[in-house]
Amino acid sequence: MDKEYIENFARQYAKNAVFLKLTDKKAEPLQTKIGGKPDLPPDFEWYYYEGEDFNGVTENRPLSFIAQINCAEIKPYDKDDLLPDTGMLYFFYELGTMTWGYSPEDKGSARVFYYDGDLSLLKQTDFPETLDKDYIIPEKTPEFVSISDVPDYSEVYEFYGTDFHDDDDAVDIYQELRESEFSDEIRIKLLGYADLIQNTIQCECEYVSRGYDYGNGVPDTSEEEKADIEKKAADWILLFQLDTIETDDYELMFGDCGRIYFFIRKKDLAERNFDNVQLILQCC
Repeated sequence: MDKEYIENFARQYAKNAVFLKLTDKKAEPLQTKIGGKPDLPPDFEWYYYEGEDFNGVTENRPLSFIAQINCAEIKPYDKDDLLPDTGMLYFFYELGTMTWGYSPEDKGSARVFYYDGDLSLLKQTDFPETLDKDYIIPEKTPEFVSISDVPDYSEVYEFYGTDFHDDDDAVDIYQELRESEFSDEIRIKLLGYADLIQNTIQCECEYVSRGYDYGNGVPDTSEEEKADIEKKAADWILLFQLDTIETDDYELMFGDCGRIYFFIRKKDLAERNFDNVQLILQCC
């Protein structure tokens, strides 16, 4: 099967993605950034999550600030016009517990907050005093790269079907094609498709949103509900993906060379409802 055929096959599923290439430039107030101190409204109440950490200690801990996205700044790169035109999106995750997101009990360990008020009211905000210094991410400002993104092959196979799933060479060509648009090893992005390390994520999000625990594999359900879950899984899309963050004296890695993925239902994104975002962690 030739490369041109596979390229044409891939293009029919292409969506826009906005990659964030991190720099060491100091962030200006209200600028999109990873880490550092967030610019928050004065009445913001910091998020907390009670969970068990790596040492087996259960505490109610403050979530780490992951990123803020100035929607007006990112809008020229949002070719599919999915994100809000204005306001600020904030991402938080509790790094001490570092939940996988496979269980309903993980709810609250990752949060997304959307502010669409007067940006001049936002102020750089200090972290809660109880936030472990190891979980304060150094500030990094990004450059944006808008690309045509195609799904990981396993996602194509699960949701769209292919006629070359038994051709290893063709699958390799497909994967090389999807990675050629943006070849950096560190892959931080908004929208597009998840750069998967393990299995597809959409069904996991739908199961967990219904109260099922996905940690030990596919939960037992009726055939009717299973079919509905598989159908509704297609409603989930990638909102934000975060990879390893590394500086001269700091490293944030999710498991063993892992990533975290914030997924949202298409309808919720269109309605600017970020309360039901699901986080999944994958690693090698």
